[in-house]
Parts: sequence; C-alpha cells; structure tokens
Amino acid sequence: MVVRSEEGEEISCRLRGRLRRDALGVVAGDFVVLTRTGADAVVEEVLPRRNLLDRPTVANVDQVLVVFSYRDPPLDLGHVGRVLVGAEKAGVDAVAVLSKADLLAGAERREVEELFRAVPYRLVVTSSVTGEGLGELRPLLGGRVSVLAGQSGVGKSRLLNALEPGLGLATGDISPRVRRGRHTTRLARLLDVDGGMVADTPGFSRLDLAGVEPRQVAALFPELAALAPECRFADCYHRAEPGCAVRRAVEEGTVALWRYRLYLELLTEVEEALPW
Repeated sequence: MVVRSEEGEEISCRLRGRLRRDALGVVAGDFVVLTRTGADAVVEEVLPRRNLLDRPTVANVDQVLVVFSYRDPPLDLGHVGRVLVGAEKAGVDAVAVLSKADLLAGAERREVEELFRAVPYRLVVTSSVTGEGLGELRPLLGGRVSVLAGQSGVGKSRLLNALEPGLGLATGDISPRVRRGRHTTRLARLLDVDGGMVADTPGFSRLDLAGVEPRQVAALFPELAALAPECRFADCYHRAEPGCAVRRAVEEGTVALWRYRLYLELLTEVEEALPW
C-alpha cells in the first residue's frame, strides 16, 4: 500500500500483521502511524476515524459527490437516493452531480432539475466534454476530502480527468447490450484535485442499513426529519397515519415523490431484517 506523508512524500508500506488480519485494517482516507527503517516502512497503527463511509469504503470524508447520468447509463433514482442515504448515515455532506450534460435535450435537463427541485441537496450539472459545471464544482473540492460515488459508467473518472487533466485516469465505455458501465476503477484511492483530496472509487454496490431501526429511517432523509415534528402522532411512520405532515408535503410537491417512495422501500427493508 502507499501512504502519503504530511510533506507530500508517497511511501510504499507494508502492514503490521494484526492490521492485515483486520477486514478494515486500513482504508483510503485513514491517518496512520508508521515506522521506517532504511527503505522499509511499516504501518503500525490506524488513528481514530472521524467517520467511515460504506461501499465505497473511505474514512475521514468531508463530502460525497453522488455522480449520475441521465443516459448511458440511464438515470437510476433509487441508486442515487441510496448513496445520499449512505452519506447521511455516515454524517457526511453530499452533493448531487449530473454528468454528461452534453448528451441532454432541453426537456431531459428540465426533467432532472425538476426531480431535484424538492431535494435538500445541491445539484451541479456538468459535462467533461464541454466543461460545463466544472467552475461550480472546483470550489467545492478545495481543502476537503471528497468521495465520487455512483454507478460504473456515469463518468466519474472522466470528470476527474477534466478537473485535473494530468491524472490520466482510465475510462471505460458503456456496454451496448445492457447499457451499463464497465468497471475501470478497481480500488478506492485518494487523488490531488484542485487543492483537495478526491477518492475515485469503484461503482457503488449496495447500502448497508445494519443497525438502523425502523424509527431511525426517516432521519436519513433530511426533508422528512424536518417535517416529522408536525405530524399528529409522535410515532408516525408516514405511511397511512392521519395527520401526517410528510404525506401532505408529498401531495403538495414540497417533498419529492421518488424520495418518499425510497423512504418507504428502505423502511420495509429495515423492518424485514428485524430478528422478530
């Protein structure tokens, strides 16, 4: 593995035995203590983590940039929503980043903007081809540790190459048969981009809700959590209870329907995973 020192030196290291045996011994973003004897460097200890993002596994993250495309591969709101929920679970800020804007017709672009109008996350529309949105994205990266998360093929590596042309990251094509991306990033790694550190990660796999109780699911949706105190019943699950402020907001369009449907889906998943 490679560790970067405070002075910017990249050091090839091996792990102390106990860290090799730990499934999460060392992950991208960890601060570590190492010893050096001549050319030999050994990671002895991992310092306490401020946070840990699951799938992709990165530690000490400041923000997640959820990258998605409208086509090639087609927009998957469930996937985008699950990454946003994963960021909330980890206590990390999130930004939604639409890639490949150069492929969009005007009506398609307006559709995406409408889908995110009632979602409490910033939406940045970008194109690695035309450079659109890169000027808006750059200030978000400086001095921060960011993670680019999203499906394979949405253009994460292309976006990083556009932001930092010297990176020369490998990019892949979309499978013509299934319209999905082929994995080009194999391991999470931290890269220098615009004065910050960005983790280019493999495609997001799944959301881990282990340890989350049914009553905690709504807290992973900021717009639902803000409305919950207005519900008639304190134990409202926002399904069919009378006087539910969340369902009223969905009907009025101030809470996005796709976000509400995802909440119900995740709530059911959590309930079905209970041991009783």
